[in-house]
Amino acid sequence: MNTILIKGASVVNEGQIVVADVLLKNGFIEKIAPNIDIAAHQEINAEGLHLFPGMIDDQVHFREPGLTHKADIFSESMAAVAGGITSFMEMPNTVPNTLTQKLLADKYAIASEMSLANYSFFMGASNDNLDEVLKTDPKNVCGIKVFMGSSTGNMLVDNEKVLENIFKEAPMLVATHCEDEQTIRHNLAVYKEKYGENITIAMHPLIRSAEACYKSSSMAVELAKKYHTRLHILHISTAREVALFDNKTPLADKKITAEACVHHLWFDDHDYAVKGNWIKWNPAVKSAADKAGILKGVLDGHIDIIATDHAPHTIEEKEQPYLQAPSGGPLVQHALPALFEMYHQGKISLVQIAEKTAHNVAVCFNIDKRGFIREGYWADLVLVNLNDPFTVTKMNVLYKCGWSPFEGQTFRAEVTHTFVSGNLAYQKGKFTTQETGKRLAFNR
Repeated sequence: MNTILIKGASVVNEGQIVVADVLLKNGFIEKIAPNIDIAAHQEINAEGLHLFPGMIDDQVHFREPGLTHKADIFSESMAAVAGGITSFMEMPNTVPNTLTQKLLADKYAIASEMSLANYSFFMGASNDNLDEVLKTDPKNVCGIKVFMGSSTGNMLVDNEKVLENIFKEAPMLVATHCEDEQTIRHNLAVYKEKYGENITIAMHPLIRSAEACYKSSSMAVELAKKYHTRLHILHISTAREVALFDNKTPLADKKITAEACVHHLWFDDHDYAVKGNWIKWNPAVKSAADKAGILKGVLDGHIDIIATDHAPHTIEEKEQPYLQAPSGGPLVQHALPALFEMYHQGKISLVQIAEKTAHNVAVCFNIDKRGFIREGYWADLVLVNLNDPFTVTKMNVLYKCGWSPFEGQTFRAEVTHTFVSGNLAYQKGKFTTQETGKRLAFNR
């Protein structure tokens, strides 16, 4: 029997902040009370610290198998745990693409031995693997991923009949990357004709335009309404898309939900002049008005979840000219610190951070006994010092790729402890690597 007693934390949970003790036993939250007076195997003085449910990141690219020169499940789960992310859902555009049940099972096998965080993996959809997609078990797989716009990898689903069949027959949540490929190709051809190979990163949000995003997102919403699909649209990047979603229906009853990513809440097109390809993402970081509109959608309930779309590439890859440089960047270590910085700036509350990074993800994906600080739930918890500044440098990033788009940024809050399924996986710069995370289960 293993017990950990967290004393005097300001517990941020379900719309409230309450000072309490929290007792962990055998991986679960045993008791929450104003004062728990027992002898535990380990006691942590959390006075002055805030205790959050661990972030559940519903969109990461950890690159294993096939692209492990960029990242792997061990390295990126370590960075995630240091950043207060206790569970992740990983995308299928690895090499080979996760398009069969065997390849999906292979990734789970790797994670069971290597991941410091809890984990789940999306089953990938392509133009010709519907039979495999329909074999996916809703109870132990987070969802089906459909690229309705090309991204890293070769998984674009551009056959309209296939899309219709996926939306019609999918037995579980369908998560989509929405950018209209024809619009993007047209825009790119126009800019190539005008500028040749001298296209710059500043043109990225014009090539992968707001129109391309809205056209694809609105098509996905239309298909979902037609077939009553459980649809989740990833990384909303425009203010216009926000209106596609409902903020009146309780989240548990929604059939169509949406996610915003930290980089679309933090950066805008003015930052390209300094950050260059380091902030090249698909969908693109767009205007300041788009950034403000997305944040408003997060706060008013049109957008349900905040995630990272963590997608590392090597420095050498990112330093190539715009047309050759891949899209994506590493974020899991610094997503929560960035959100806490936004709290210090008065843009979002602590209870909203807990809601959008943990509670709502658990509800949206029907995750079993996670995402809340409740007795009987798994102890996925994060202690945070809201007034302990640190500056992001190449020396303290943990990503295998060795860089961060936040380099040079000073954050006022820092994660001090991370508990993964009751295991104190991270404490003030030190990791416990003997225990791995658990496979997520879903109440479907």
